[in-house]
Amino acid sequence: MRFAIAGRQIGPGFSPYIIAELSANHNGQLERALATIDAAQRCGADAVKLQTYTADTMTIDCDYPEFLIHGGLWDGYKLYDLYRWAETPFEWHRPIFEHAHRRGITAFSTPFDESAVDLLEDLGTPAYKIASFETLDLPLIRYVASTGKPMVVSTGMASEGEIMEAVAAARDAGCRDLALLHCISSYPAPLAQANLRQIAELERRFQVVVGLSDHTLGTVASVAAVAMGASLIEKHFTLDRASKGPDSEFSIEPVELERLCCDSHDAWLCLGQAGYHRQPAEEGNKAFRRSVYFVRDLPAGSRISANDLRRIRPGLGLAPKHFDELIGRRLKVEVSRGTPTSWGVFDE
Repeated sequence: MRFAIAGRQIGPGFSPYIIAELSANHNGQLERALATIDAAQRCGADAVKLQTYTADTMTIDCDYPEFLIHGGLWDGYKLYDLYRWAETPFEWHRPIFEHAHRRGITAFSTPFDESAVDLLEDLGTPAYKIASFETLDLPLIRYVASTGKPMVVSTGMASEGEIMEAVAAARDAGCRDLALLHCISSYPAPLAQANLRQIAELERRFQVVVGLSDHTLGTVASVAAVAMGASLIEKHFTLDRASKGPDSEFSIEPVELERLCCDSHDAWLCLGQAGYHRQPAEEGNKAFRRSVYFVRDLPAGSRISANDLRRIRPGLGLAPKHFDELIGRRLKVEVSRGTPTSWGVFDE
């Protein structure tokens, strides 16, 4: 299982694909968005991801209680006002995509309606992300899938049946390159509820490339996810959490993103392959395992007793498992103390 985004191979046999989620961390400033892309590229991220919507494509301006947020990071906000604050204007997308291209980092986005998909297609986006909250929007999933581009789908809050429906909608509409991201849709998400074992279950159940959309604080969960089989890591990224924005509280800063990129790669390198073969790094120490040595000077014809032998380092003699077999054998040649045992020094 593997696929590519902008030529970068993604899957179990490749270093984790790190996505720096810009989201609303531009704080309403195009210049800050471009600077964030620069920082993500310097830190080693493979891609920067946007969110493509307007307040009007997300919700309606309504004062009914159900349109208000109660509790959490955005307590008291009306949905419409929150999205007005957080949106990345459509007219910013072209300069953002062009800037990312110049800097050598991939840019793609999460569309939230068909108009966003149309905009992203005009920009030549190499891939699409479906947000956890839109996993239920099967018409949107089918519209995105019809582009034939790779799709990355977050599974936060989704039941097994809902994930099955989303995967089927994507496949039936033409998506061939699909990844599922385990996700806990809480901002921030508690480490104790990260539930990283679900990553392997998603891979087993749906036979797709898998990863993690990480909303926990810090980078521990992301690096641990690589050890659990994650091939993609998505993490919200900001230049500075002190510059308060809608998503800044659960975003990582440049020093953390750089560490995430390095540690995720190193964690992937550590995985290796299951098996009992000796690693090349071990070869030099093979000689220092225990083996059976003569610990006395003995003339030819001597019959060996337990006091004549010891199981010691280095490992150039017969293996310790042969110790008892050697007792009582007769030497056919003279040996000196410190000589490794070998079958050739004994009579048949």
